[in-house]
Amino acid sequence: MARLTAGEVPGSFDVAAKDYDLLVGLNPGYHRALRTSARALGLPGRGAGLRVLDLGCGTGASTAALLSVAPDAEVVAVDASAGMLARARAKPWPETVTFVHSRVEDLDVRGPFDAVFAAYLVRNLPDPDVALRAVRAVLKPGAPLVLHEYSVRDSPFRTAVWTAMCGLVVVPAGWLLTRDRSLYTYLWRSVLRFDGASALRDRLRRNGFVAVRSRPVPGLQLGVVHTFTGRTPGQEHREAS
Repeated sequence: MARLTAGEVPGSFDVAAKDYDLLVGLNPGYHRALRTSARALGLPGRGAGLRVLDLGCGTGASTAALLSVAPDAEVVAVDASAGMLARARAKPWPETVTFVHSRVEDLDVRGPFDAVFAAYLVRNLPDPDVALRAVRAVLKPGAPLVLHEYSVRDSPFRTAVWTAMCGLVVVPAGWLLTRDRSLYTYLWRSVLRFDGASALRDRLRRNGFVAVRSRPVPGLQLGVVHTFTGRTPGQEHREAS
């Protein structure tokens, strides 16, 4: 079986899009964990007057998480997979939500933004550093960035937990629904290869973000999913414009 590369992932998600919501629904606490990370943006006043960029929005789970914590924000949701975006657009959304088909590396959006949320994205990018610099360029000074991402390399225990989860649940469930293991074995291997939490924090700092922190998402994500926070240089506490 040929192994997927990062550049092939959007096309694979086009194919998997029809089953994606069902698959993530089998993950206890998946949507709750997204809301936990979205809250880490610290958006004031229900997001009124703020523009938020939702990168790697997929079928809209991260978009819904953002709206749960900032229902009055303008959300621009971006994904490189046309199939995933089609599923997202088919759902009911307020008029303040816009979906854009674009790669992160060549963002086709109008900045600046007051915040960026990116769930399960950076690990899947061919060049994360180029993408993070592109993200920083569309953020206002002092604006927050939150990454919601798998990271296990710092912990042999979490690495073992992740491998067990994939072997017992993720890959078999993906095959049962799609009769194709390639995307789900890619998911397993990509997490094993990806930055540990300390390395991803260093990557964010290297690409111009400050006040970088991370913590595992509590609960049923079993410590393999983390919330990474940072901001662009600027005022430490910036009033919404």
